[in-house]
Amino acid sequence: MSSKLRVTLKKGLVGRPADQRGTVRALGLKRIGHTVEKEDRPEIRGMVFKVKHLVEVEEVPDAAKPRKSARDEG
Repeated sequence: MSSKLRVTLKKGLVGRPADQRGTVRALGLKRIGHTVEKEDRPEIRGMVFKVKHLVEVEEVPDAAKPRKSARDEG
């Protein structure tokens, strides 16, 4: 079971280097307060690490999938 990361942009991008602005944009963040959920993968973790001073991150476990009961199978 993989989890997700909830990433929220907390600080503005004015005056930040182009590579940091590009990383925030690649994460899908558009404005201060905007939140996206991304799969917890090494590539995403690296992007978040690069702009950790601009974003807030929290881990979100996947929603529990409903179990099939015996009568659902029959």
